[in-house]
Amino acid sequence: MATTDILQQVKKVGIVGAGQMGNGIAQVFAQIGTETLLYDVSPEGLAKGLSSVTDRLKKGVEKGKYTPEFAASTGAKLRGVSSLKDLSDCDIVIEAIVERFDVKEKLFKELDSICKPGAVLATNTSSISITKIAAVTSRPESVIGMHFMNPVPVMKLVEIIRGLQTGDAAYELTKALVLALDKTPVTARFDYPGFIVNRILVPMINEACFALMEGIATVEEIDTAMKLGTNQPMGPLELADFVGLDTCYYILQVLHEGLGDDKYRACPLLAKYVEAGWYGRKSGRGFYNYSNR
Repeated sequence: MATTDILQQVKKVGIVGAGQMGNGIAQVFAQIGTETLLYDVSPEGLAKGLSSVTDRLKKGVEKGKYTPEFAASTGAKLRGVSSLKDLSDCDIVIEAIVERFDVKEKLFKELDSICKPGAVLATNTSSISITKIAAVTSRPESVIGMHFMNPVPVMKLVEIIRGLQTGDAAYELTKALVLALDKTPVTARFDYPGFIVNRILVPMINEACFALMEGIATVEEIDTAMKLGTNQPMGPLELADFVGLDTCYYILQVLHEGLGDDKYRACPLLAKYVEAGWYGRKSGRGFYNYSNR
């Protein structure tokens, strides 16, 4: 499907969740000229999310990445809304909320009752079963995984995950949208826990936590070893802080429960950090201290 064709078919996009992932997804859709509605259960969270987009566009202009006209037209295509009902006529709604099935289950039931027939309901989940999410709706053939990478405006990859019930129409539309965003789609044909990226990445982060807990090396030494030894741009513990230690912990729980293998058991040290509220960059403290950064 050509870009012009998909943008004729998908004229309005809804994003649920104005956090780091949600506002990034909203930005990239607005940048291609699609009317984009951003919703968050918290008015403060919505305001912060919209402000984050504005700040990124402003910095892009200052760095010469965007023209003032492009930034203005992007901003004009993005609008915050105060109710899920405002998303009723969207052609696709993408959920980007907390990585917990019970919360997503409630949301998808609501979206199913609100959104127009034929609308695709996508989830940005990084590990939870698409099949299980789809089953709580009356349109399981229109439910799909659309997992963006963080930070969304920069990262080129989008994982597309088919649930058992996902129809070809929803898949082809989602793939065409990813290409229209100038991103690269990869398809997880089975929605086993963790899909592609996190099935490989999060156990590595967890193993780095075990190495730290067992005193093998310091935080800085572990990250330096992995950056210089494997040519990664960011060490696993710094990356965990960037992703969110709570998110890493939730993903490990999904992997452990879904695959039944103790190799996915969350490191006790990671669990303790989460209990302490040390989630990484977003809380100001994780494996590194960000209060003075």
